[in-house]
Amino acid sequence: MAIFLTINSVWLYSLNVRLGHLSKLVTISSHRIIQNYVQLLAYLQLPWIGHLDMMDFPSSPSGLQHFKDVKNLFLLNNAVLIITIGPAIYWLRQLILRRQVWRLIRPFQVAAVVPVMAGLMMLVNFNQFFITFHKLLFRNSDWLFNPQFDPVITVLPESFFSQCFVLAFGLFELMMLLGVWYGKRSFSQFNQ
Repeated sequence: MAIFLTINSVWLYSLNVRLGHLSKLVTISSHRIIQNYVQLLAYLQLPWIGHLDMMDFPSSPSGLQHFKDVKNLFLLNNAVLIITIGPAIYWLRQLILRRQVWRLIRPFQVAAVVPVMAGLMMLVNFNQFFITFHKLLFRNSDWLFNPQFDPVITVLPESFFSQCFVLAFGLFELMMLLGVWYGKRSFSQFNQ
């Protein structure tokens, strides 16, 4: 869920376009840059869109391959979300009905450590974190875009990607902490 919400945070990209004055880098209006970004998101998330075709940004074969690889990861994330959200809601509802939400306290506490550790690695050196992330998830070097052949990279600054990671980790952390809080609250009500 945290990844899905982050991917679809067009508002965050819009802020980056406007505050980063990205339109000056490519001589395209901010509105038009955001339209291209929405086209990219549509390709990445909608299985029936089989070819990436942004209005203003052509892509090289290696750029297209990278976006295809990203699409596969996004679709996998979305499939996992769709498949698991129903059972997760059912299971949580059962825990609530049985007054056993306290069972979530320890798993959520352990899971809450993940974003903290990742966040510390990002703070030390985001560039190295970003490189390592790509080496782990992608089997090739297609993610190393050349602005001459893949000009879209000019309007996808590193700062935007770092903000996406912060948002995703923050959302995940918030979900875990809410789970701990709710579990402790239900435990104290159970013991009354």
